[in-house]
Amino acid sequence: MGSPDKFIKFLVVATSMKKGIYAGSFDPPTNGHLWMIEQGATLFDVLIVAIGINPEKKYAFSLEARVEMLRKITKPYRNTTVDTYENQFLVNYAKSVGAGYILRGIRSGNDYEYERTMRHINSDLDPNILTVFLIPPREIAEISSSFVKGLVGPEGWEKTIKRYVPEPVHKEFLKKFRKQIRLGEVREKSGKLTQRARS
Repeated sequence: MGSPDKFIKFLVVATSMKKGIYAGSFDPPTNGHLWMIEQGATLFDVLIVAIGINPEKKYAFSLEARVEMLRKITKPYRNTTVDTYENQFLVNYAKSVGAGYILRGIRSGNDYEYERTMRHINSDLDPNILTVFLIPPREIAEISSSFVKGLVGPEGWEKTIKRYVPEPVHKEFLKKFRKQIRLGEVREKSGKLTQRARS
């Protein structure tokens, strides 16, 4: 066992570390998400990228696939970890893992109004946990998971989607949707219709 001085030093360092949470469904992770993760890894000593699970929502990618994609794209950032949570308010999850900050992105005026409301609700639940807002660069500001999924189908979709998602995510797209497209399948995932273009 270490000396009391070393133990006290460890406690001081541990309690002074800035830990943040960046949460979402990540169905799938996009370049916009990756930009937020990069900034969060710089802002905080520890960043937890957390997938919120909603049992009533239909997802295009399984939880396991989303966890794996996030692990691959966060690998370069040694202070990031990937986690999941279910049936909790985000602020309560943050408290349970010892995080003092919630990281959120704002892409539009609608995002701002929603996030402002959630920030006040989170503050009501725990005023000690702060929300940090970031505005992404213009070239990725319009990218969303729903937008990317909506591109699947028409000729050339593989190359088009590659512009908006990290490489490991692009590979998952090809693996998941190419067979469906060849068979002419039409599927609805996460409220977004994905279908083969008809001549």
